[in-house]
Amino acid sequence: MKFYPLKLAPVLKSAIWGGKSIPETFGIGEKGQSVAEAWMMTDREDGVNLIENGAYTGMSLDEYIKQAGSENVYGEGTFPLLIKIIDAADKLSVQVHPDNAYAASHGLDAGKTEMWYVLSAKEGASLVSGLREGVTPQALKESALDGTCENNLNYVPVKKGDCFYIPAGLVHAIGEGILIAEIQQNSNTTYRLYDYDRVGADGKKREIHIDKAAEVVKTQFDMSGVTVGKEVYDKNGIKTAILCKCDYFSVMRMNLEKNVSAAFAEKGALYGGQRIFKVRRREVSVYQGQLISAAEGVSDGRDVRRRGRRDNCELLK
Repeated sequence: MKFYPLKLAPVLKSAIWGGKSIPETFGIGEKGQSVAEAWMMTDREDGVNLIENGAYTGMSLDEYIKQAGSENVYGEGTFPLLIKIIDAADKLSVQVHPDNAYAASHGLDAGKTEMWYVLSAKEGASLVSGLREGVTPQALKESALDGTCENNLNYVPVKKGDCFYIPAGLVHAIGEGILIAEIQQNSNTTYRLYDYDRVGADGKKREIHIDKAAEVVKTQFDMSGVTVGKEVYDKNGIKTAILCKCDYFSVMRMNLEKNVSAAFAEKGALYGGQRIFKVRRREVSVYQGQLISAAEGVSDGRDVRRRGRRDNCELLK
């Protein structure tokens, strides 16, 4: 089995709130196409990436993992992450996700803790992160039933570069005009509390899950072991920050000035924009919206270098 940096073809998803920013900004999909989500790294029954480069071009990620052995790609158990780009041309439903304990007791694949990194946001954009102070799950449920749910939500203004930790149980909603990179547990379970009485493509109101949502809503969270938005290094043209670190994932941002090289000492995934990197003496182009999965033996302890360019560069790892 050959191990090299894998370029993964995104899996595109549509929704009534999706826009055209993903094709326009990242060249993913067709020009003018409405894309709600681009699943950049996924190994699920409802979406799996195909490999776009090297000896395994055209092979699905799940088949690659079967042949390579999960221990040589990500470790034990099921594939741990789902990584997306989300284009909210319209606001998303007010929603909440279950935790691992609820998922296990209800036959679900996993809980869903996630993080958001704001790639762009229109002026005045905001999102929902949690409830207003003093609002109880029961009060939230009642407001969802009588249509006053929005009065109980905590709205937060957002701008490019903001980062949000969304633990399972936190009520949340992405607002209109926001483009987000989402890193999450590998689950697609969402319970909608409120959806503004919108109808889907079938002309019917979209399904609401008020009872299930009320069962999993939390108002207090254990933040021990969680780091959000911590600058860790600023020297010699390199700035790094921990965007979000928790039990399920760790996401770092690295900003490189022109003609600067850097190294990753751990295997993982890279996200960049129209840049060329060297991974173990291999040159790898990383275009906007593309994701490189570094399998065991590729970047572990090896340099990932950026060739000299005339501009600066930002990477998420």
